[in-house]
Amino acid sequence: MRNIKLLLQYDGTDYVGWAPQPNGVSIAQRLLEAIQATTGETPRLYVAGRTDAGVHARGQVVNFHTESRIPVDRFPYALNSRLPPDIQVVGAWEVPPDFHAQFHARRKLYSYTIDNSPFPSPLLRRYAAWEPQPLDVEAMRAAARILEGRHDFAAFRSTGGSAKTSVRTLFRLEVLELPPGPAVGRLLRIEAEGDGFLYNMVRILAGTLMEVGLGKRTLDQVREALATGRRELAGKTAPAKGLCLERVWYDE
Repeated sequence: MRNIKLLLQYDGTDYVGWAPQPNGVSIAQRLLEAIQATTGETPRLYVAGRTDAGVHARGQVVNFHTESRIPVDRFPYALNSRLPPDIQVVGAWEVPPDFHAQFHARRKLYSYTIDNSPFPSPLLRRYAAWEPQPLDVEAMRAAARILEGRHDFAAFRSTGGSAKTSVRTLFRLEVLELPPGPAVGRLLRIEAEGDGFLYNMVRILAGTLMEVGLGKRTLDQVREALATGRRELAGKTAPAKGLCLERVWYDE
């Protein structure tokens, strides 16, 4: 039995998220269908991060076990020929039998993109949250520095997650100004790199930083939210479309 690790990219706009749901098509469903058509098997899929509806991925990692003898370097070609254009396998490796995409992940990087222009760019409507009011980037960076480190992030998660503890380490929380393109005004990107993330944590972090940037939330409120775990002291959950899973690190 072989263990195959895949590097996956997808535009999550038209999907209900990674996991199968009764109300639509999931990323996992489409990938499993491609694997079934390629190998004749129905393996269990293990994923680094269960992205929600509308969330994108540039560096999602999946593994599955198979008896297939297809050369590992041919898997991307075989699977992509059966996948829709908004889901693609961009790498494949044969890994040790006990490798697990979720449990062996050591850190993850998510990005959150904000179109901070007076008018929303049609080119970004699937991939960025639009905020027409000018954001104070320096204030956002000051709030981000408060949130970096190892903390109890209970105030920065939504109900419904299965995590046993809300303590996580944010190695880096950075607010970047990206060079504007010819059809784009001001573009910001929040990058969150940590050892793990709670349900909706990055979107709530992004919503909190945006409210600080708008002057709707103070740095003291951010500190209080972190200290008390009170969800109402943190910001709103930012729209899913701005979020992208960029990279997952493993010991190898």
